[in-house]
Amino acid sequence: MKRFVIACFAGWLACINHQAQAQSPPDDLLITGVTVDGKSVAVNRNHGLNLGPNPTDAAFHFGSANAPLPDLRIRYKLDGHDASWRDGNCYMFLAVRFYNEAGDELSQKEFRVSNESVGWNGSLLNSPLIHRHEIVTAPPHASRLMIVISSGGPPATIGVYVVANLSVTRMCSNAAPVVLMEFPSGRGLTDETNANPTDWVRDGNVRSMAKIVTVGHSPSQNALAILDNNPTSHAEWHNALSSAPLVAPENQIVLEWNEMFSMGVADLRSAGYQRLPEGHFSFRVAEFDLFGKPTGAECVVPVVVPPPLLREPWFWPACVLVLTAAGFGNWRYLAWRKVRREILRLQGQQALEKERLRIAQDIHDDLGARITEISIASSLAKKQPGLPDATGADFERISGMSRELVAALYETVWAVNPENDNLDSLGTYLCQITNHLCKQAQVPCRLELDELPRNVPVSSQVRHNIAMAVKEAAHNAVKHAHASEITLRMTFEKPLLKICIDDNGVGFQPADGEPGAGNGLDNLKRRLANIGGHCRIESRIRQGTSVQMQVDLCL
Repeated sequence: MKRFVIACFAGWLACINHQAQAQSPPDDLLITGVTVDGKSVAVNRNHGLNLGPNPTDAAFHFGSANAPLPDLRIRYKLDGHDASWRDGNCYMFLAVRFYNEAGDELSQKEFRVSNESVGWNGSLLNSPLIHRHEIVTAPPHASRLMIVISSGGPPATIGVYVVANLSVTRMCSNAAPVVLMEFPSGRGLTDETNANPTDWVRDGNVRSMAKIVTVGHSPSQNALAILDNNPTSHAEWHNALSSAPLVAPENQIVLEWNEMFSMGVADLRSAGYQRLPEGHFSFRVAEFDLFGKPTGAECVVPVVVPPPLLREPWFWPACVLVLTAAGFGNWRYLAWRKVRREILRLQGQQALEKERLRIAQDIHDDLGARITEISIASSLAKKQPGLPDATGADFERISGMSRELVAALYETVWAVNPENDNLDSLGTYLCQITNHLCKQAQVPCRLELDELPRNVPVSSQVRHNIAMAVKEAAHNAVKHAHASEITLRMTFEKPLLKICIDDNGVGFQPADGEPGAGNGLDNLKRRLANIGGHCRIESRIRQGTSVQMQVDLCL
């Protein structure tokens, strides 16, 4: 039982090995290399070949150049591109040779055939004969002619060439045509084993490949044939020179015959294609026998020629993706640059504000304290007993000037201090200076302010010009209007800040023109113009004056 199991297992392995060998193509069919436009392409029989877009010169190499030539034909085909199998450079021929009286050959005219005749189906009995008609002119000194049927084309040519119903006729201008030769003549064409038909000779380095065959059916007929199965030799039929037909120079010789053929080469080792279109193909190399029938040995490799890059389905989406990514990256970079510049600006602004704050503190703590000391010292000095009146008056003037200087320093500190760069601080300060001026002039003051937001920034330059303009308007009202009441109104409707100083004083006539530089209103307008604002003055005699200012805080 054990021996039986071992025998069955060995038989199964042998069967598998035999099937594997049968499915594997012989070495002379294996594709050994592929080049595209002079560059080598890797060969992978499982995944195929990618020749790249628009290949202008593709070459497939197969077999081994050093291996002995087989007695079989090698053909190739690119499925999807070639309509039929392709053979290499091969041909056989029927020729007319002319000789002179001495038996020297003068010339030879060949009529070649290659590949397969029309309607060839691999059978001598069923394939149709094709009729040929040719005319040649005998050369000077010609005296005899010979008809040659030969496989003596390229050395590796193998296949079948059959000639039947051969007729050679000499045309005469002043006489009837003369038939010089006919084949078959009915003499000596009994079967393929017959040595030679009458007046015909087998020749070549392998004469046995020259055969007499039966072609067609209903009726069938005998014919001369070359069955060349030797890739390094050739054979031929020709009529005997000793009994060759006589001709004369310039004779017109008419040749007619019927033929069928199928041939290829045994040394085919490469296949070339120019400008292959895009698509999916299969490159096939196969073996065929002498009559062009496949033996079953074949090598197949998938081939892909992709479309140009612009026509790839993924190209434009990829372009859109790349452009989108580039645009997004550029946007991010510009945004980063903008944020970076803003950070640097804020850092510079913060450093400037720190410096402004330091200056404001220094002015307040140092210079303000010293001027206050001067004011106090002068006030104490004027109270000294026995002090002359003139000296006391001087001390009083020094004390007054010191107080004015302290007020001016307060205004400067307020303008420089960055903590006051907001709308709420501006409103508080304007109320203070207006109320101070009215209090000094003993004029009632009314303050009407909307709730001003602290988060609205106002630069020191804008604050300073607005403060000076309001101070100038309030000073003019106190000094020139002789008013019994002064009103300060402030409203903020983002982004516009509106300030109005009204008085019920004497007013002036618009026809007389607005007050000039003496009352400072021209200077007031210039200050507002410098910060992008404007001012309008309305006044009537004995009805008071209204100074209306408007500033866009977003400029």
